[in-house]
Amino acid sequence: MSESLPTLAIVGRPNVGKSTLFNRLVGRRRAIVGDEPGITRDRLYGTAEWSGRQIRVVDTGGIIPEDKELIPSEIFRQAKVALEEASAIVMVVDSRTELAAPDMELSRLLLKMGKPLFLAVNKVDNVELEAAAENFRRLGIKNLVPISAEHGNGVAELLEEVLKVIPDGGSTETETDELPEVSEEEESADSAQTRMSAPTSETKVAIIGRPNVGKSTLLNQLTGTTRSIVSPIPGTTRDAVDEVVERDGHKYRFIDTAGIRRKGKTDLMAEKLSVVMARKHMEAADVSILVIDASEGVTGLDANIAGYAHESGRSVIIVVNKWDTVVAQAHKMREQAGTPEAERMERKSRSKMRVAMKSADQGEYERRVRENLKFLDYAPVIFTSAIKGQKIDKIFETIERVAKERRKRISTSEMNRFIEHVDFERASVPISKRVRILYMTQTNVAPPTFVLFTDKDVKLHFAYERFLENQIRKAFGFEGTPIWIKVRPRHKKR
Repeated sequence: MSESLPTLAIVGRPNVGKSTLFNRLVGRRRAIVGDEPGITRDRLYGTAEWSGRQIRVVDTGGIIPEDKELIPSEIFRQAKVALEEASAIVMVVDSRTELAAPDMELSRLLLKMGKPLFLAVNKVDNVELEAAAENFRRLGIKNLVPISAEHGNGVAELLEEVLKVIPDGGSTETETDELPEVSEEEESADSAQTRMSAPTSETKVAIIGRPNVGKSTLLNQLTGTTRSIVSPIPGTTRDAVDEVVERDGHKYRFIDTAGIRRKGKTDLMAEKLSVVMARKHMEAADVSILVIDASEGVTGLDANIAGYAHESGRSVIIVVNKWDTVVAQAHKMREQAGTPEAERMERKSRSKMRVAMKSADQGEYERRVRENLKFLDYAPVIFTSAIKGQKIDKIFETIERVAKERRKRISTSEMNRFIEHVDFERASVPISKRVRILYMTQTNVAPPTFVLFTDKDVKLHFAYERFLENQIRKAFGFEGTPIWIKVRPRHKKR
């Protein structure tokens, strides 16, 4: 629906308040804001609603047209994509700063496009600054509106002016009217026999991992776009960038999150906020793709990030990226066998993970990954080279399979038949910690949650819980998703 709405693009130099205006229009903190210039880099999309009408809003990174450095030029390229698809454009300037050459150059570029153009003079927080706003008419943009994005002043007036010139693409009323009717017969149909809960309209997939492991490159390959800025500089992505893809009748929302670092390694406030937002977006997803750099192996930080996903109940797929570099390195070592260079590389390859890299044996490498991430033994592992677009079809197939497993529901009668056939004597648990399971039921999906009704009011021993989880997986699958087990005793301790 949102892609058919008219689009309003917000542009301007760094640190003029574009993201604050964007958050004000969409009604939530979607973009990271702060005093550091250049926080937003990729395009961010949201939907604004005003007077019963909806518009699509896109926030862009701060534009300096003549800057040729990698990240600024990539930001400019991303902004140009937003401008080309826009029905109207709002250029934001800071009322407390003097007009500068980049402002003049940007306004010339925007005026040449011939699209409805508005000048939002931001940070006009009092009456005295309203007069100063008039100085910006030198930019040649007729539609000037003084605003304070932080306090909301003038934003309504800006929206009113914008809605006068863009097409009416949608309203909240028509969206409600178009909802399909559900018959009473369909509503009352017994769904107890089904093993799968109703599919969601879209599967949310968060791409997570350390900085510079290839998350943005993978997003661009999965979406078939250059949606995220890709550079060799760690921490290029700050805001979470999302893109919706429809494939084989399924809808996926991919979210490229900022690289998660250790607390002590984040210096700038923008980076600290991006880590918080990355975890927040991960927790809102259905499936997390954990990207690992094959050339570096599983690090302690990889394990921490994997732990976040596991503990939050997200389904997990492990993607070992840059596998082509490991294959190339192994080939080089074989060619240089017996040379001093080969001996030096041999000394570096003492660890088990390095030995697996040396041979470029996927089976051995996967065993080492699972050894380091024991708690993710349920997660499928895919080897890929995102930059070469390898295994993209397999990633989509795995996402769909894992998302279905996440929503799987087992009936209580089936669970109790399963319990009858489990040999709990095989669980290595002290006698005092053993409990008798009276019956068991699945109370929730996404993630699958089971409640055990037991004869004792004791905490389930870790080994007992692990054994039961393994038996559930052996009987019913649940590939890629954590399983939560809760205990309810027949008689509680007083």
